[in-house]
Amino acid sequence: MILQALTRYYDILSAEASESEDSNIAQPGYSVANVSYALNLSPQGELLDIFPLSQQVQRGKKMVDKPLSMIVPEQPGRQGSTPPAYFLCDNNAYILGISPEDETKPKYSQQRLEAFHTYNKEILSEANCVEAKAVIAFLDKYDPVVGRKHPVIANFLDDILKTGKVNFVFMVEGKYVHKNAEIRQVWEARNQSSEDSYIGQCLITGETAPIARIHDIKIKGIAPYHGGVALVGFNDRAYESYNRTNGQGMNSPVSKKAMLAYSKALNHLLSDANENKKIVIGDTTIVYWAEGNNKACASLFARLTETEFEDSPPSQPEGTPIRDRKGENLLKSVAEKIVRGEKIDKEGLAAEIDWNARFYILGIEAPNRGRASIRFFFSDPFIKFVERIGIHYSDLQLGDSEKPIKLRWILNETVSKKAREGKIAPLLTGAVFNSMLTNSPYPAALYNAIMIRVRADMDDEENQIKKINHLRAAVIKAYLKRKYRRQPQHPIQEVLVMSLNEQSTVPAYLLGRLFAVLEKVQKEAIPDLDASIKDRYFTSACASPKTVFPLLLRLSQHHIAKAEFGYASDNRIEKIMNLLDVEKNPFPSHLTLDEQGIFVLGYYHQRTAFYVKSSDNSADATSTEIK
Repeated sequence: MILQALTRYYDILSAEASESEDSNIAQPGYSVANVSYALNLSPQGELLDIFPLSQQVQRGKKMVDKPLSMIVPEQPGRQGSTPPAYFLCDNNAYILGISPEDETKPKYSQQRLEAFHTYNKEILSEANCVEAKAVIAFLDKYDPVVGRKHPVIANFLDDILKTGKVNFVFMVEGKYVHKNAEIRQVWEARNQSSEDSYIGQCLITGETAPIARIHDIKIKGIAPYHGGVALVGFNDRAYESYNRTNGQGMNSPVSKKAMLAYSKALNHLLSDANENKKIVIGDTTIVYWAEGNNKACASLFARLTETEFEDSPPSQPEGTPIRDRKGENLLKSVAEKIVRGEKIDKEGLAAEIDWNARFYILGIEAPNRGRASIRFFFSDPFIKFVERIGIHYSDLQLGDSEKPIKLRWILNETVSKKAREGKIAPLLTGAVFNSMLTNSPYPAALYNAIMIRVRADMDDEENQIKKINHLRAAVIKAYLKRKYRRQPQHPIQEVLVMSLNEQSTVPAYLLGRLFAVLEKVQKEAIPDLDASIKDRYFTSACASPKTVFPLLLRLSQHHIAKAEFGYASDNRIEKIMNLLDVEKNPFPSHLTLDEQGIFVLGYYHQRTAFYVKSSDNSADATSTEIK
């Protein structure tokens, strides 16, 4: 289903590309490559100049050279000791016979230069235009030994050797050779005649067509290894079946056309040319698209998942497409309403957003240099994703904070901030994303990871670490709310609210509140205390209240006597103890893991209430509705 969706998306992109001269969607027989230089030739094949095609762009705090993205003749993956040459666009080792590898491998560039000359002269000889003859003349004359001393090449030699591999194209009289109509016609005719001889039924399109034995268009831009990897491949006899022994791709036959289509569509989604940028969380790269290429749907999804509501920059770099300010502001306002759980007028916005468009979300990872790994794949009408994401943000709302919580913030809370390479658990991103987009309970692994951090971390202002912060409390509340959502009569529901519930009689919640009061009175009595009761006793009190609270209550009497407003804390303690019902063993020996989360939530609610001027403890009735 993934390949079918990507293939259909390529057909949509390809149809748009045929109507636009500036499109970066490659047609069959072509691919997108990053090109750094153009060799400018005379009609007689003399090298006149080298034109740099890279542009300076901001990457973090540095300015770096970004090669120009161009559509060039197809560049499949390379394999073997001497990989094949490409047509009219290749790196310095193939076109100039110059590479830093020459120092350790004397024949490295020589073999590649000869392969490029043979392959390109064979194809160009079928064309009779000036451009084809100029390139053939250049290849016949060029000698890499002399080339290193050529005044034009010498100016760029250090940069070429320093970079290692950079792509070149050819120009004649100011025009790119690979764009010449006659040369394109020759290339396309040759490309069609070189199809695999095996004919079969394609599993993606259902058509009878030449089958791709190897899916050799590499997928680029997947974290953490951003080089080219395979999405589909059978590289061992053990992975073949049904007596399909006559070729790797015969095991799961996909036509050459469909293979090129899904590969190019996915590479476009992962590239910088895609208007709706990919999302990278941990080791997972997320791409998304609408069936009809409805850009408003994809833009709104990006805003909802990353919650980037900043205004657009006032000016655009020269040469970039003009942005639709009205459309961006509309998407921004819609996203803000959904995140806040407000109603939006679906019919009034139908002209801008196709709510019923089929929408796709793909999470993918490249754990090694071999192949990609699918983390998750979702497909549903766009409106369903919007509704579920709205519920996700509603569940995470806590206190008076209106700032939406990003998914990456949640996942970052599961790892220690003191770790040198704190990595999010590989499967956790997919599991949480799955919960958000299907409105199912969050994975227990998320809750367990947050509780581990609550038990293990200590307050550390220098490293900006808080044992119990807004994010952790929000995740605990949301996890328990989603877990017990189908049990509306469960007593735990009354504490899964946005702020303090002073009427609740849930023991774990009351114990968390009580601990917050005891901590406050200690700080009032001893302001300069190095280690508070939270530092010493919180973990024990949360897990085994019976062993800790009697001691803390005795200590609190000394703190109340010293504190300036100790009587207020004494009143709070008395009210909470009355709700605990002291005659029925108010301090249990142990709390379950869910009860420990409620303890943390009670502590957070009570501590936050200390700093609220006027409390509003109404039940959490926020919901997301789209009429």
